[in-house]
Amino acid sequence: MSLRIGVDIGGTFTDLVLLDLATGRLTNAKVLTTPDDPSRGVLAGLAEVLARAGARAADVSQVIHGTTLVANAIIERKGVRVALVATAGFRDVLDMAREWRWDIYDLTLQLPAPLVPRSRAVEVIERLGPDGAVVTPFDDASAHAAATAIAGMDVEAAAICLLHSFRNPDHERRMAAILAEHCPGLAISLSCEISPTIGEYERASTTAANAYVQPVFRRYIAGLAEGMRGMGIGVDLLLMQSDGGTAHQNTALRMPIRLVQSGPAGGARAAALAGQLAGHADVLAFDMGGTTAKACLIPAGQPVRAPDFEVARIARFRRGSGLPLKVPAVDMIEIGAGGGSIARVNALGLIQVGPDSSSADPGPVCYGRGGTEPTVTDADLLLGYLDADNFLGGAMRLDRMAAEAALARFGARLGLTAVQAALGIHDTVNETMAQAAGIHTLEKGLRAQDFAIVAIGGAGPVHACAVAQRLGIGTVICPAGAGVASAFGFLAAPVSFEAARARVEPLATLDPAEVAAILAPLRAETLASIAEAGIDPATCTVEASAELRYSGQGHEVEAAIPADGATAGLRSAFEAAYLALYNRIEPGAAVEAVTWRVIARAPTPDLRLAGRSFAGGSVPPGSRPIWCATARAIVPAPVYDRYRLGPAERIAGPAIVEERESTAVIPHGATARTDAAGNLVITLEPAA
Repeated sequence: MSLRIGVDIGGTFTDLVLLDLATGRLTNAKVLTTPDDPSRGVLAGLAEVLARAGARAADVSQVIHGTTLVANAIIERKGVRVALVATAGFRDVLDMAREWRWDIYDLTLQLPAPLVPRSRAVEVIERLGPDGAVVTPFDDASAHAAATAIAGMDVEAAAICLLHSFRNPDHERRMAAILAEHCPGLAISLSCEISPTIGEYERASTTAANAYVQPVFRRYIAGLAEGMRGMGIGVDLLLMQSDGGTAHQNTALRMPIRLVQSGPAGGARAAALAGQLAGHADVLAFDMGGTTAKACLIPAGQPVRAPDFEVARIARFRRGSGLPLKVPAVDMIEIGAGGGSIARVNALGLIQVGPDSSSADPGPVCYGRGGTEPTVTDADLLLGYLDADNFLGGAMRLDRMAAEAALARFGARLGLTAVQAALGIHDTVNETMAQAAGIHTLEKGLRAQDFAIVAIGGAGPVHACAVAQRLGIGTVICPAGAGVASAFGFLAAPVSFEAARARVEPLATLDPAEVAAILAPLRAETLASIAEAGIDPATCTVEASAELRYSGQGHEVEAAIPADGATAGLRSAFEAAYLALYNRIEPGAAVEAVTWRVIARAPTPDLRLAGRSFAGGSVPPGSRPIWCATARAIVPAPVYDRYRLGPAERIAGPAIVEERESTAVIPHGATARTDAAGNLVITLEPAA
């Protein structure tokens, strides 16, 4: 059993990468996603990648999977009916939310509807103080009454979120036991396990979201596992988590909410690896697929992580307009622009691209599957950046005439030709992505110009150079197989697990022994999860950190906890992080720790990739007319076969470099070279 397979379900395509551990050979596959049942696309992709590799299903030792199923279930409201159990007097926690407006000037402001309506929220008499001490004893009679009410609600899951349970889980666990007696088979999520952190609304929102998707996810994994067994693949799944690590399927089944950003996290890991191989530790991952684009900062080779995330935003770029999730995630910005993003004329008579997408069904007009509205892919095809006869290596033919007709209809509304309309769509989406990535970088106190872009995703290399020029970035790195980079990133991800728990403690009163006592149960929890995946805990690395703030502040900054647990070192780490963010500190001010965090990681997989096999020669297989921004006209450009480029090959733009999964567009004035790792490294002229 020497085959490892990474599988990433996207909105348009399902990507697969197979690694033969015996030879180091990689084999890629890309199939259309099947939105009605994503497992069908996965199973079809598994069959295709095994056939392309000439391999047997019985030789598969590991399948690492990332999926949009969790995020889509929340966004599309396709989860299950959920009940909420709250402390008496707090059943309105999800409706009251934070009690603030994400746009104070919008008189018609919409707020995200909670996943659990008030009619399915019940109360139990009990109360814990912020230190976990019992204020009001747990009342069994009220708990049985609540469970009886839930039994009559026709729900599949329940979320239990009692006040201050992050300090004392006893009441939640007692409620879960009573609920299980009344409702056998009910999926139950406890906030003390899913999100034991401060912030009652955020904790309840996260726990409700976990309950909302858990039965859906369980059915999906059960069906996929059955299909894999039918193919002869008899191994358990590893699932990609939002923070860039993988977990055994049993862990994922308990906490599916941790998978909400699994695909993009794999892309960030792949981009970090590509940057390191190309000699760039500081990179900006630019992942543009068929449905969305995402940007992620990777300073010093490590993606920036965040302790929370927002999903299902009403306004995609407005923080606070979505449902908060207190789960660890790679910190990235989502840009509502992918190859399938639909172009429209807005109320001001301007071109608007996205955020809605044609996805895989019906897809862009050029797919010939029933799409009628022009998309970014249709525009790229008409501008010559895509080859209608060589899309997906010729496995999928694109209808150029249909795309041109759709763009002509679109352009007529603006007095533009089809080509002008395509250019308008192309430029609009590039400008949108550059602005979003630039703002994301500034918010982190960094300069985009100090980073190189790593372009991944099927559409990433098509648009990366134009985005880089707008940001003032001089280097773009296009790794081989960029179109399936997220799936490749899964193969490079270690098994890991993060545990966090809120406990407000002034640093002045803590000693190393107390710090060790706080961290001990978190350490045990993380190592137990890793052991579930068959990993020896003794081989793992364990890191501890804390979220700290000056006393009286409402926001925290994360800092690493020194190995000796000394609070002086912790304060120094906090002030260094605070200074980097805000360019000032408050010497002598009281500091308190709010949340304690431990993450355990198994050793990073040794991919042992085989050296690239070069077919020799680099004679362009042909040329085709493409839009040249410098000439402001359609000009002939050579087209290179990525698989025939030798080492240290040099290409002058304008040019096209094609591979099965993606196409790289090299603009006029730019030069590209291939490095020893197989990356295409593009050096851009400074913007005029």
